[in-house]
Amino acid sequence: MSELPADATRWLRAKHAVNRRLNPGDGDSKWVDTFIITLIALNVLIAITETHEPTHQAYLGFFTGFEIFSSVFFTIEYVLRLWVAPLDPRFARPVSGRARFALTPMALVDLVAIVPFYVEIIFRDSIDLRIARAIRLFRLVRILKMGRYAYAMRTLGAVFVRKKEELAITSLVCVMLVILTSSVMYFAEHEAQPEAFASIPSTMWWSIITLTSVGYGDVYPITEIGKIMGAFIALIGVLFVALPTGIISAGFLEQMREEKRGKDSEIFGYCPHCGEQLIPGEELE
Repeated sequence: MSELPADATRWLRAKHAVNRRLNPGDGDSKWVDTFIITLIALNVLIAITETHEPTHQAYLGFFTGFEIFSSVFFTIEYVLRLWVAPLDPRFARPVSGRARFALTPMALVDLVAIVPFYVEIIFRDSIDLRIARAIRLFRLVRILKMGRYAYAMRTLGAVFVRKKEELAITSLVCVMLVILTSSVMYFAEHEAQPEAFASIPSTMWWSIITLTSVGYGDVYPITEIGKIMGAFIALIGVLFVALPTGIISAGFLEQMREEKRGKDSEIFGYCPHCGEQLIPGEELE
């Protein structure tokens, strides 16, 4: 088997080195992870602070410089991720593999995080002020980049994937409850309150705030039948909230139990005498 040319070997080593530093959890990537998480947090904080106009005007130069630095950094990160994508067997082909990688959820988040900066530069002269503000606020999507680096976000994603069938069924039940309760209250209250319960779609507002136990109090039943049904629907609201909460809680417990079991089965460390890796279940000689 012929060896790779020296230049190709160097490029491959560089690609692997970049990949190690861009992947969270790798020992080589800890400082990169910390820096990117900090930068994302600062971007979100500044995007929020900029909405206070006096502060925005007072520190306009700093905010502009920081946005340029952040956008350039995130652009380089995105390009590097595209470059090293074929190292993953799922995206092994140089062109189509990178295209598939670019369509993955986190890659799309990375792209959306930098697009507003370039849109604002390209259309600076023709863009409306309100649209420009909306574009600047759209940078808050960078907080979603935390999902790649934050352990809690990855765990939450795994829980939702694990419980997707149960959550889908619960969501369907919730939609059915909203439709049924809206229909019942419409027929019970429409004649007495034609403005508050004008139609089934408008009654859905009352159903949602009642089922979720928010109850703003601006719309409420006044007929005897409506009050009885309203009390019954309010009780159902407890189930409405409790079902998904219980499913997600159970999913967290299962996920944490599996992760703990996985850690318990990992390598303990290295023998201080011979330097060999210590595996659970093996006895030292």
